[in-house]
Amino acid sequence: MGAQAPGPPSIPCYSAADDAQKGTRSGMSSPAVRTVAAVGERTRRRPRIRVSRDGLSTLAFLLPMLLIFGLFSWFPIVRSLIMSVQETNLVSTPTFVGLDNFARVVADPLFGKAVSNTAYFALLALIIGYPIPLVLAVVMSETRRFKGLYSALAYLPVVVPPVVSVLLWQFFFNASPTGVFNTVLGWVGLGPLPWLQDSGTAMPSIVLEATWAGAGGTVIIYLAALLSVPRELYDAAEVDGASIWQKIWHVTLPQLRGVLFITLILQLIATSQLFTEPFLFTGGGPANATLTVLLLIYHYAFQNSLGGDYGMAAALSIMLAAFLGVFTAVYFRLTRSWSTTS
Repeated sequence: MGAQAPGPPSIPCYSAADDAQKGTRSGMSSPAVRTVAAVGERTRRRPRIRVSRDGLSTLAFLLPMLLIFGLFSWFPIVRSLIMSVQETNLVSTPTFVGLDNFARVVADPLFGKAVSNTAYFALLALIIGYPIPLVLAVVMSETRRFKGLYSALAYLPVVVPPVVSVLLWQFFFNASPTGVFNTVLGWVGLGPLPWLQDSGTAMPSIVLEATWAGAGGTVIIYLAALLSVPRELYDAAEVDGASIWQKIWHVTLPQLRGVLFITLILQLIATSQLFTEPFLFTGGGPANATLTVLLLIYHYAFQNSLGGDYGMAAALSIMLAAFLGVFTAVYFRLTRSWSTTS
């Protein structure tokens, strides 16, 4: 066998990184080694500098919002917590009384009346006001023409200021036979009704106005949610011979389950904070039939002794906030699986 011709000698390839590593091991320091080391150090430090600058920029933009939010939101909450254990009218020197304010609120006969009235309003609003926006949204989603006009008309009551809407409905609720609603009832042989002047019809009348004033926003939410329902589900239901009500029950409602649970808890929270309508319509009357928890807080603060009893008002506010927080937590705990199950 003949001897193979020797190939060209292999030339080792070195890089600046190898020189830097070799120089580090040997303890030698050359300009190339120092340059590579400096570049590597800058590369390692640059992400930390960039993150720090981004964090400072974010904090600079958030700082005004945090200051405003803390001043107008968290500070009043902390102030209310302090006032709830004091006897104060914001004029004389406050006196620490511990939990006496809470005991006085619970012992007040108007407290039970306000809680029962608020629960009664929430029940009526749930029965009357909760399904109406859903029905309107489903009907409007099935229309082919003037859908934008119907959406604008549905949302129009939300744009009307609450005071204006209350004044408008006071004209409608005129208890005389010539009142707007009583005139309409007279056409079918009913009425006249006392509406806001009677303790039995005052709260249902307020529920009607509150439903009209607040349903528009919920209708828009439902309309947006209906756009996410796959059209193929309705087509499959039509192939199976489903009626319109069967489509709503077996297709629409299951697909909107999560949205329905959210709007339900939002409505319950809103109804427990009812103030504007009973304050402007009846002032809590007749015979405290429309006295709510928030209206009772207002009475404690501004309609008691000189300067008001802000300690009792703050105590009742804390009690309401604690109840709503616990109720919301329990509600989301119980409905977690229902709202996510398809």
